[in-house]
Amino acid sequence: MRRTAALLSRRAGSWKALPPLLFFTDPVRTPDPCGVAAALPAGSAVVFRGFGAADAEQTARALLAVARDRRLRLLIGADPGLAARIGADGVHLPERLARRAGPLKRAHPRWTVTAAAHSLPAARRAISAGADAAVISVAFASNSASAGTPLGPVRLARLARGAGGPVYALGGITNETARRLVDAGLVGLAAVEGLIRT
Repeated sequence: MRRTAALLSRRAGSWKALPPLLFFTDPVRTPDPCGVAAALPAGSAVVFRGFGAADAEQTARALLAVARDRRLRLLIGADPGLAARIGADGVHLPERLARRAGPLKRAHPRWTVTAAAHSLPAARRAISAGADAAVISVAFASNSASAGTPLGPVRLARLARGAGGPVYALGGITNETARRLVDAGLVGLAAVEGLIRT
């Protein structure tokens, strides 16, 4: 997966400042997010999703320490306040909050802001709202409880090419499925469990 993500990033040209690989944390599926983050290649990003946990800030700070040591970026999911408080590198917005991308970029010009998208119109809205990239899911069958019908590589490629900006694929991304996305027009790959096994 790392090689495929690096290849996509090289092909992305003007968008190569974006991380080629995003690791999305999940309290159930990635119980040791710091351990996974510590094994990521430099230049990757961690998207910490606290989901309202009481220890979310503590975990975010631990991930930030790993990120600084490993030369990673740390994005905080759906919590710009936490991102600002701990000095994270940006935020990842759920689809319903993608419209906040522009104001957040203006308030924090150095932040990387990504937004979730589950359709072509949502991806276009995220990009036009000011997100640096849209994270489209689900690419392949996923263990996520909220996963919808997988797009597959052909539909994903059409969506990526029509989004109007950089796109990542999330959902069922593994070493094997990543290879099927080499020509999908993506800026990089995003994964949850797939990075535990790489």
